[in-house]
Amino acid sequence: MPAHTRIAYFSMEIALADALPTYSGGLGVLAGDTIRSAADGGVPMVAVSLVHRQGYFRQRLDAVGQQREEPWTWRPEDVLAEMPARVRVNIAGRDVLLRAWRDEVKGHGGHVVPVLLLDTDLPDNADDDRRITDHLYGGDERYRLLQEIVLGIGGVRMLRALGYDGLSRYHMNEGHAALLVLELGHEEMLRRGQSVVTRDLSEAVRPLCVFTTHTPVPAGHDQFPLRLLREVLTCYGHAYDRSAIEFCLDGKLNMTYLALDNSHYVNGVAKRHGEVSRQMFTHYKVDSITNGVHAGFWAAPPLQALFDRHITAWRDDNASLRYALGIPRQELWAAHQQAKEALVAEVNARCDAGLFANVFTLGFARRATPYKRPDLLFHDLHRLLALHHAAGPIQIVYAGKAHPRDGGGKELIRRVFEHIAALRGKLEVVWLEDYDMALARLMVSGVDLWLNTPLPPLEASGTSGMKAAVNGVPQLSVLDGWWMEGCIEGVTGWAISNGHATAAGEDRAGDAAALYNKLENVILPLYYRDRDRYIDVMKHAIALNGSFFNTERMVDQYVRKAYFG
Repeated sequence: MPAHTRIAYFSMEIALADALPTYSGGLGVLAGDTIRSAADGGVPMVAVSLVHRQGYFRQRLDAVGQQREEPWTWRPEDVLAEMPARVRVNIAGRDVLLRAWRDEVKGHGGHVVPVLLLDTDLPDNADDDRRITDHLYGGDERYRLLQEIVLGIGGVRMLRALGYDGLSRYHMNEGHAALLVLELGHEEMLRRGQSVVTRDLSEAVRPLCVFTTHTPVPAGHDQFPLRLLREVLTCYGHAYDRSAIEFCLDGKLNMTYLALDNSHYVNGVAKRHGEVSRQMFTHYKVDSITNGVHAGFWAAPPLQALFDRHITAWRDDNASLRYALGIPRQELWAAHQQAKEALVAEVNARCDAGLFANVFTLGFARRATPYKRPDLLFHDLHRLLALHHAAGPIQIVYAGKAHPRDGGGKELIRRVFEHIAALRGKLEVVWLEDYDMALARLMVSGVDLWLNTPLPPLEASGTSGMKAAVNGVPQLSVLDGWWMEGCIEGVTGWAISNGHATAAGEDRAGDAAALYNKLENVILPLYYRDRDRYIDVMKHAIALNGSFFNTERMVDQYVRKAYFG
């Protein structure tokens, strides 16, 4: 019931279901897993996002890896319930009408977390205003600001209109929703019968707000020029004229600093990311809560059946996955092979490829952007082919989208396609187009090894390797993000480490050599010549990492530290 809800969770994207294109990648998938675990745990939460009628995009790749984007159009009226309330937000001097579509995430105990998707596509709105909630991360700077006004300010107003009067925490999943602090300050101003927002009113907002930052570099934080704010943020009259100087630095409103200044609890998303954030934001107290994944959602059906037989309480108590150490090796291997056969069948059908279920399979699926270095594996094709023949065979499955305006990311996809062409007939490599949650579930459970090659310290957390771990798939990764906590060398997986690569000076050749050495001298001999020991690593991936790096544990930490602490 709205009156009993205490936590409002705001996120620009939320991955709710395979058929709903309301997410682009890791941030939205994390939000979806967070809400699922909140529902499992009975947390009194409501979530707020935008409807994104045109989705993020459908990715189309031609024969040379040139990416083309197509809209992923959907109709919320076909699958969601329209809420009766309407609210208005004055944008650029015009009243923009908002409605909300309601989805429900039901936990395994029956508790429901409602998700409200805000929508401006109403006949009373001007044509341009009707399109504000169309494209996730689309458009220019002005379009993004309009979306953030709808999310932060419109979101609070919609919650009020729907009777969510008992909220005690507003959790901003990244800075996109930071304008909600302006709405909360304005509400407090009206309650006190004042006409301007003063610092003491801002102080009254801070105990209500929680902020999770996901970005380890200053350039990744949204900033909007004051002139643009004055043009479009017209819903408060002159109430914030005095505060604008305090909120804006160098003529810009930095959404991250707006959230930092007005939150009683701030956290990064891994221990290392917390350290990086404290270095970036030296005047703020930044804690860390390491991300997780929803174990029940990401475990493949054969693994779910295996856990149901041997660890009956695992869905209610993810920590009990530690008992995976007692699962007979042959049963874990059989379940993994079932998942692998499902992936191989899908890849071969999609790509007319020739993958085999008895060949060691590497998987890499991330947003295509330079710091994630998807092409590192191909740094030395002669060395890669040599280890394929000497220690393999191997086969490789790639997937991932580049942001439409990320030229460097698009170029990386083309470069990998060049390598695929050069290796054709010698080593099977495929890139699956239009990466989404359904494909992700096949990949993280069906490969034999999950590969991750970010340039440190640019990986805030990363969760794809956590999804693999739940399925007993070990990870080979650079030591960054969550892997600095999850890697026990040779036990839960392996590290790519040469001791030299940093954001200031990448040692690309050294990283590639370390990657090849670990594959050729450690991982492939284990897989092909000591299968029992490889399966033991798979067991430990589940028992040590799957049992801890999950959103059940993560949400419990938010409850204790941020929501009710």
